[in-house]
Amino acid sequence: MPELPEVEVCRQGLLPKLEGRRITAIAIRAPKLRYPIPPDLAVLLPGCVVRAIRRRGKYLLFDCARPGVEGTLIVHLGMSGSLCFVAPGQMPGRHDHVDLRFDQQLLRYTDPRRFGLWLWQAGPPEASGAHPLLAVQGIEPLAPAFDGDWLHTALARRASPVKPVLMDSHLLVGVGNIYASESLFRAGVSPLRPAKRISRARCQRLAAAIRQTLADAIAAGGSSIRDYVHSDGGTGWFQIEAAVYERAGLPCRRCGGLIRQIRQAGRSTYYCPQCQH
Repeated sequence: MPELPEVEVCRQGLLPKLEGRRITAIAIRAPKLRYPIPPDLAVLLPGCVVRAIRRRGKYLLFDCARPGVEGTLIVHLGMSGSLCFVAPGQMPGRHDHVDLRFDQQLLRYTDPRRFGLWLWQAGPPEASGAHPLLAVQGIEPLAPAFDGDWLHTALARRASPVKPVLMDSHLLVGVGNIYASESLFRAGVSPLRPAKRISRARCQRLAAAIRQTLADAIAAGGSSIRDYVHSDGGTGWFQIEAAVYERAGLPCRRCGGLIRQIRQAGRSTYYCPQCQH
């Protein structure tokens, strides 16, 4: 599933090409993804100018406006979705569900599993935060407010193992499976440790590791796992540099011990028992 870095890379790739551009048409070929696509998008969006493209967690927010219409197009890539520019005359494939046309450009949404979403929130950009899917989102890990003190306070009430807690989007958005494992390794914290038993000093290290891991992943273009590609069709390569993720049975790059794999909350967790306590 595309996580925060992949969505941010997507946003950065789309922004210079679409900001200030006018949507001339939209083609909706799948009436329902995770939720039904609002049919009035076909009426609302043509003629709108994309004023900005923002990100909230793993959601892309296209701020759109034209005379009489103002709102935010909310897009989530789901498990396997991608947004890519294609030639205007290129015929859609089986999994190509939505097209946005901008004069000579065509932005195509592809989603084999149909678990993404396209929704609309009417009103100025700040109104998008009231949408039910966004209102429950936790703190942004790249925001200035996220630091070790905040993390220590947030974890003090959680008895569960720390890794699933870090992946709870109601607490902290966008730290998916890859980046939770890598951040815990960098901070030297075991994914098995109860969240409330992590000291303030270790929370400082963990918060810094989360921020740096996400920043490194964005710089690397994200992690291209399964279906994810950039808006230009390229791929990310952060997973090539991963210290623990999907390296079960291989030697730790820090101590030489073997990387272990366990299951937590239905997801695979990778860690080094010698380096993480």
